[in-house]
Amino acid sequence: MQTPARPTLRDRSRELAVRSILDTAIPLFVEQGYEATTMAQIAEQAGISQRSLFRYFGAKEDLVCGAQDELGEMFARVVAEELPRTGPWDALRAGWIAVTTANHTPDEAFVLSRLILGTPALLASYLVKRQRWQDALVPLVTDRIGRAGHDDAELVARAVIAASFSCCDAAGRIWVTGSPADDWLALYDRCVRAVLAGDLGPPDADPPA
Repeated sequence: MQTPARPTLRDRSRELAVRSILDTAIPLFVEQGYEATTMAQIAEQAGISQRSLFRYFGAKEDLVCGAQDELGEMFARVVAEELPRTGPWDALRAGWIAVTTANHTPDEAFVLSRLILGTPALLASYLVKRQRWQDALVPLVTDRIGRAGHDDAELVARAVIAASFSCCDAAGRIWVTGSPADDWLALYDRCVRAVLAGDLGPPDADPPA
């Protein structure tokens, strides 16, 4: 395995600048609301020009959702690494662990999740990007299911992936009503167990009118 390149001084300087901007922007979003906070205000509070701010973040939503594409790539890599030795559900779980611990502390992830789920514009962007995550995972999981001898491998793969993402969303919505100290992964696992058990009682003989 090739050793990852060490970050350059420029890389470290950029990372520090990005962190400083985020440490300024996120509290403003929480205090004032996402829609009411402007890029001009963030730049002023961060002590940089708007031009510099836009060099790091091309749009306001990138301050909250900007890393989603990179996290999606990480998710797919982890799932691809896990699938040869485990099943799709465990591989997807490993992917969730990787991306939820990659860039933020639990406290930061909690605040960002609340912002996204509570802001329609952010949620719309988030869901579009998450759909791209799913699309990237489909061929990986389809191949694994197909090699296991299942019929309709792509259909089953899409169903498993969509269910995993729905469990993630359900766990996230429950998590943000509590505390960052709560265990998001435990909530996700409970959602998955509920889906796999299918223990919802018999279907109604007569649907309600």
